Amino acid sequence: MLKKIKIGIAGYGNLARGAESAIAQQKDMVLTSVFTRRDPDSIRTGTEGVTVLTMDALTKEKQMLDVLLLCGGSAFDLPEQTPLYAAHYNVVDSFDTHARIPEHFQTVDTAAKSAGKCALISCGWDPGLFSLNRLYASSILPDGADYTFWGKGVSQGHSDAIRRIRGVKDARQYTVPQERALDLARSGAEPMLTTREKHVRECFVVVTKESDTAEEKQRIEQEIKTMPNYFAEYDTTVTFITQEEMDRDHAGMPHGGSVIRTGATGRDRAHRHVIEYSLKLDSNPEFTGSVLVAYARAIARLNEEGKSGAMTVFDIAPAYLSPLSPEEMRAHLL
Repeated sequence: MLKKIKIGIAGYGNLARGAESAIAQQKDMVLTSVFTRRDPDSIRTGTEGVTVLTMDALTKEKQMLDVLLLCGGSAFDLPEQTPLYAAHYNVVDSFDTHARIPEHFQTVDTAAKSAGKCALISCGWDPGLFSLNRLYASSILPDGADYTFWGKGVSQGHSDAIRRIRGVKDARQYTVPQERALDLARSGAEPMLTTREKHVRECFVVVTKESDTAEEKQRIEQEIKTMPNYFAEYDTTVTFITQEEMDRDHAGMPHGGSVIRTGATGRDRAHRHVIEYSLKLDSNPEFTGSVLVAYARAIARLNEEGKSGAMTVFDIAPAYLSPLSPEEMRAHLL
């Protein structure tokens, strides 16, 4: 009988539900537990037989898990949660604050190594799959330039960061690529593009009843536009709407984007090349959750082999992601 990888999920928001649906598609995995800061009795999972516990249960008593998926936000949750739980379990997170990845890695590495556990950080599609494509393309075309574009789509991390602002009831943030910048990147001309020239950020915000004043809205808008690592480097618009408008017009969570590498080969850079990897996603959380789940398989296998410490997608060979045997992969995928 196939031994199934036991998965736990910390948090039960959009990403967690996406991961839950991905686990249901994997024959070698089973979701055993969900951990929440809310009242466990208020959670109704989509998987039969799943135990719902408080987050405190993760450290108070040892849970029988092969991998714990951390589905909190990058702005406030993961910097604390990942090193905390990496000291007890193999973990996978989707930490996506690019500027802070090196320090996050070091903190998590210390915790995971001390416990003999594996901790994969910054897993998803960017950082994650896009990171791999930047690495592959720049290695193949060392004489060239990289361009990454996101959207148009809903950024879960940026939306969550807005919702943490005092007075905000709900929020959606759309990342929108500038068409002119996209065309220039694909042309192979290797333009120098600033962060501000490549994207704009559109924010739709519902405020609480107490903050529904001109003064409070001005404060919230200023906090959004000056938030470092999220909005300060971009042209950002903030539109205040009602909850009814949010539910009607912004219920979906599409996203996507492209990684473009242009480069030259041959004498005198005679031949030009363009590598482009793109994603078009109906559901950002379901796709991101699917990436986390595939990498959970890799983390479980690596820990069984005796590996420990923090890792990124750069450190994991593709074969570890697949449920197929090496023979099956060679026969059908190579």
